[in-house]
Amino acid sequence: MICSLCCGFVSAQTYTLEQLKDSALHNNFAIRSARYDIEAAGQQRKEAFTKFFPNVSGTGLWFNANKAMAQTSFTLSEVMSPELGTSLAPMAQLLPPDALAALAEPVNISMMKNGVIAGVQAVQPVFAGGQIVNGNKLARVGEEVTRLQMQLSENEVEKTAEQYFWQLASMQEKMKTVEAAEALLNDIYKDVDIAVRAGVAMRNDLLQVQLRQNDIASQKLKLHNGLSLMRMLLSQYCGLRDTSFVISYQTDAVSPLASRQDHQQALLGTAEYQLLGKQVEAANLQRKIAIGQNLPSVAVGAGLNYHNLLEKKHSFGMVFATVSVPISDWWGGSHAIKRKQLEQQQAREQLADNAELLKIKMQSAWNSVEESYQQLLLAQRSIEQAEENLRLNRDYYNAGMSKMSDLLEAQMLYQQSCDKRTDAFADYQNKLLEYRQATGQ
Repeated sequence: MICSLCCGFVSAQTYTLEQLKDSALHNNFAIRSARYDIEAAGQQRKEAFTKFFPNVSGTGLWFNANKAMAQTSFTLSEVMSPELGTSLAPMAQLLPPDALAALAEPVNISMMKNGVIAGVQAVQPVFAGGQIVNGNKLARVGEEVTRLQMQLSENEVEKTAEQYFWQLASMQEKMKTVEAAEALLNDIYKDVDIAVRAGVAMRNDLLQVQLRQNDIASQKLKLHNGLSLMRMLLSQYCGLRDTSFVISYQTDAVSPLASRQDHQQALLGTAEYQLLGKQVEAANLQRKIAIGQNLPSVAVGAGLNYHNLLEKKHSFGMVFATVSVPISDWWGGSHAIKRKQLEQQQAREQLADNAELLKIKMQSAWNSVEESYQQLLLAQRSIEQAEENLRLNRDYYNAGMSKMSDLLEAQMLYQQSCDKRTDAFADYQNKLLEYRQATGQ
């Protein structure tokens, strides 16, 4: 049977459960936040990839000192060797006296009082102990983790939206039951009123019917207010613009056997199990990175430099290679490696332990599905029995063979049976959802 919930508007928009869940996924803040996390993780992965390429840097410096950075003074006579002085002695008589005097006076030299230094260099890592490779793998694992976390967030949003949906559907079905009870009591009231006027029934019977009608009116008012609030809640959660919408659903109970899964096989497809596997993978990569941090690193590079420190423009290029060997770091690094090994072992044991817990969760969810389905079947049979009981009591009352209290009690039992079936159906749908999510469907 297909039913719909309306709020008084003929042209109201009709939504199925899948449409509402899809709307909730597009408008829920937790999902939007998870999408941002995925995008950020993707940027982090791209950032890690750039480590494979040369690191290019440029430097520039201009300075003007209050005095030259390199200063010295000397006399020519001091720097002349004895052999040179001997060879120049015959020529000394030919030199002017001022030139000879200058040989004994000091000569002052200063350099690099101001200048410009600039350079560009590129360094290409050749070997870094696997840190770059493993860092890129770890960034990819991080991106996959955010996607799995988003899947868990989607499951939670879908679960909440579906719970709201079936609460709304359940309240609507109860409203239908109350309206049917109201119509039945109106018919009983008419029959009893005629009987009282004819003197074949007591007025007390009519009062009992009126009291029951008041109780039904009170239930109807509470349901009406509850429907309004639940419709508003579902509208807000799913990001709908207004509450003037209709929900479409089926009330036929489908056997749960079609949803039954092999739990050992289903375990591998669950987001929870895959997240545990990613934790093991990440712990292994972090251990390798810790080892790489204590290994030698090799890099090659090339650069182009320029300066005018000697009052003359000068530029030159160069190539170079660097080797960095951590020595004292091994003291603390060895402990860091052991710590990462312990964290990796812990992640492995956590994977094995939680895998068993996840399978237990699947079996528990399946037991709940079977139990709720049996409760639904029992509720359906109770309706049939209560309906027959109501029919017999009405016939007995009309024939004068039973009291009005018996008829009203039969009517109340029938209404309660219908409400129990409605609650059982909504509970069955929620238990099916929990099982599908537990098994990764």
